Amino acid sequence: MQLRALMYFDELVRTNSMRAAAENLNVAPTAVSRQIENLEYYFGSPLVERSSRGVKLTAAGELLAARAGKTLRELDHVHQLIDDLKGLQRGRVTVYANGATVANLLAPVLAQFSLKYPKLRFEVHITSARQAMEALGAAEADLVVSLFAPKVSGVKVRSRTRISYDVIFPSGHALAAQPEVSLKELASLPLALPDKSFAARQAFDTLFADAGIELDPVFITSSLEMLKELVLGHAAATLLPALSVAREIRSGQMVAIPLAGKKGIHTQIDLCVAPDRQLSFAASKLADFIERFMREATAG
Repeated sequence: MQLRALMYFDELVRTNSMRAAAENLNVAPTAVSRQIENLEYYFGSPLVERSSRGVKLTAAGELLAARAGKTLRELDHVHQLIDDLKGLQRGRVTVYANGATVANLLAPVLAQFSLKYPKLRFEVHITSARQAMEALGAAEADLVVSLFAPKVSGVKVRSRTRISYDVIFPSGHALAAQPEVSLKELASLPLALPDKSFAARQAFDTLFADAGIELDPVFITSSLEMLKELVLGHAAATLLPALSVAREIRSGQMVAIPLAGKKGIHTQIDLCVAPDRQLSFAASKLADFIERFMREATAG
């Protein structure tokens, strides 16, 4: 069985069209068809059913499709490891992160890291925590940076950093000079919060419900940038990790005030890897850099 045949089959599965697969591979449709026939001869079973509406995988095709993509990604990973042995400090790192907050924390890390290693390339996907973990298991991700991550088997937490959610005010707000803010004070303010699909919002709801306080935000959004703009516009306060608005705090546009009491809202940012995959040079160096950045950012 040739590797090319497997690559053509994987592209066919992704596009569900002989013509589209051929265009993406820059070959004639007959070339794709011929490689699929080679695979069918090798396995002794039909893999696809052709029709005017495209192609449909047979049971054998479904079985191969479930493994072909991961096999090709693993081979690409081995190629990068061999490059590393040659001392070539180049390559690509694929990072999955969940939530806009994590993305905002990850951006400055990648910006600093890429200046140090300009030959490296990065692919960043912002998804749900569950999708990120599944990507790691399927060899689609080298690293996962996750907030409110679910426990998933087959995933190794390389490092964990505990963070707290603070009340974020615009500078000059009446409560911005207080050492802490109570839940009752917070509930009386116009609030901008993420929607209920976010684990952080679910934690907010639970915290207020346990205190017997009704939570009635003025603004609900899935956008971190929208939350920040509403605060900057003095329209609302919000709840975010101070790290996610560090630039605005440094510039004097925002302030972060802790919630009163010991309960508060706490979580951890997990840096996860696949336990059975050796990290490439690029991924290993980035993992080290992320760990150091998070330690320094949360010191004290």
